[in-house]
Amino acid sequence: MNRILFVAALALASFSANAKLTVNKVFSDGMVLQQNAEAAIWGTADPGAKVSVSVSWAKKDVTCVAGEDGKWKLAVSTPAASYTHQTVSVKSGKESIDIQNVLVGEVWFASGQSNMEMPMRGFFNCPVRDADKFINAKPDTDGIRMFMQKKGQSYEPVEDADGQWNGASPETVAEMSATAFFFAHKLHEMLDVPVGIVCNAYGGSRVEGWLPKSIHEAHTDEDLDVEHIKQMSENHRPYVIYNAVLNPLKGYTVKGFIWYQGCSNVGAHETFVERMGLMVEHWRSLWGDADAKLPFYQVEIAPCDCYGGNADYSSAALLRAAQHESARTIPNSAIVVTNDLAEPYEAWNIHPCQKQQVGERLAMLALNRDYGFSGIHCYSPVATRAWAVEVGVAVEIPDVKWNGFDRTHEINGLEVKTADGAWHKVSDAAYSWEKKYLEINCVDKVTAVRYGWGDFVPGNLHDCFGLPLAPFCFELK
Repeated sequence: MNRILFVAALALASFSANAKLTVNKVFSDGMVLQQNAEAAIWGTADPGAKVSVSVSWAKKDVTCVAGEDGKWKLAVSTPAASYTHQTVSVKSGKESIDIQNVLVGEVWFASGQSNMEMPMRGFFNCPVRDADKFINAKPDTDGIRMFMQKKGQSYEPVEDADGQWNGASPETVAEMSATAFFFAHKLHEMLDVPVGIVCNAYGGSRVEGWLPKSIHEAHTDEDLDVEHIKQMSENHRPYVIYNAVLNPLKGYTVKGFIWYQGCSNVGAHETFVERMGLMVEHWRSLWGDADAKLPFYQVEIAPCDCYGGNADYSSAALLRAAQHESARTIPNSAIVVTNDLAEPYEAWNIHPCQKQQVGERLAMLALNRDYGFSGIHCYSPVATRAWAVEVGVAVEIPDVKWNGFDRTHEINGLEVKTADGAWHKVSDAAYSWEKKYLEINCVDKVTAVRYGWGDFVPGNLHDCFGLPLAPFCFELK
């Protein structure tokens, strides 16, 4: 035992004697820092060593002292966004690290599961529509940059990121997250500033994978025994994804979060709202955001026949409803509807091809809510209740803007339930601007009405700004 302790102490002393100045790998050549912010930078050095950071846009250095564990962290004041290439230099004693080709602009954190991870080149038999037009486009290495964190799992928190910053070019765009790329592309187009994305999506992950062990111990019923976790599906394990791919990036200064996840929580809709709330609250705490100033924008799960539901019961539909509930209850949050973004031939494809629309709808939320473009319509119409009227059913949709919907005939996804318990498709309905409701004419007595409700029930009702009606299901009383 004494020999073991001696060897351990010797190893620790050797580590301290040979400690090296480092910065987290997310702070590397080509990075984008959030404009007009106190941008965090951190790494390791000798315990107690002075660390200074100088930046090309300011004359005065920023300094701190590494803690007993060798960790250091400080913040640099960033200027307004520009395309000027900057440098960041980190020094401690005789050691120095120079970070080149740095831009200052707008930075967003993109996360979730495979529909966020899905690269511009697509997955097997799952292309991204029109991706070739953007992959083969003129390079825009200063307009759009992305850091793609490599996937991994760990039972202990990992400190250093694993990835690199790339600008948009034919050599790099194919591997970028498609949803995040199209989000960045729209922001760059509208704002004319560099846009950086830090992406750490992990295919198949549950919300529980993005929570730390301490949150699980306090708030969930997950079995945290290591041997039990090892027997679980790799993508469904609690906290180990968080440790490996979220923890290394926590606190990187950003404007907000975009999130595309939920498929792996289908069947667990009863706990989804609570656990999403826990996740967002915890993430914001890691970013020092006690006032929820960082927006959190999420995306509905895709229509797909792979969830295991049927005409009478759909856990996927209930999960979508839970997503909308979480968007209503989480402060400074909103959701993108995707019910219209699946082709008939994609019924068994959980990775539909229309990622440009998803990314751009997320960008519309950001542009309206965070960048002052009040004229950009960003919210899908939402039904609030339904009741029987003399000629059939009325569905209240109070927030339809201006000219109502894009069709009154050939509607897909709309169904009514008659007294015999059978569901019937309805293709005609008219929206009354004065009454603020959708009127469905029916001969038989109707007991319920629904739209886009099911595993794969794509709809085609849009408001006149092109945003789709959110799925709903109401029993009539």
